[in-house]
Amino acid sequence: MTAPLIQSTGRRKRAVARVRFRSGDGTITINKRSFEDYFPSAMHRMAVVEPMKLLEVEEAYDVDITMHGGGPSGQAGAARLGIARAILGLDPEARASLRAAGLLTRDAREKESKKYGLKKARKAPQYSKR
Repeated sequence: MTAPLIQSTGRRKRAVARVRFRSGDGTITINKRSFEDYFPSAMHRMAVVEPMKLLEVEEAYDVDITMHGGGPSGQAGAARLGIARAILGLDPEARASLRAAGLLTRDAREKESKKYGLKKARKAPQYSKR
């Protein structure tokens, strides 16, 4: 296997994606599985390839992603950020278009931790007067 051109990391919620770009024909592999097999939902597949479609480089590179943590939506967001950062490392002039599309912004929203005495982060047990 050839050495990667660039490596980057993307995070979203609890998901972490390590992205490696290699020159190739546009094959995307996630955890050694095919792209369509890993993300059966068309919405998640569309989100992942959005940075590549924006800059029209989807057939220029093979993308190998190692994913762990989170669910499908968080993993798709993490892969999207990782791909956008990798493209930025290969082509610094692409920053303006990636930034305008909002693809370089890390979505920092996380699940709020549960508090003691409560059922969830904010939901309290039902109040009983008597």
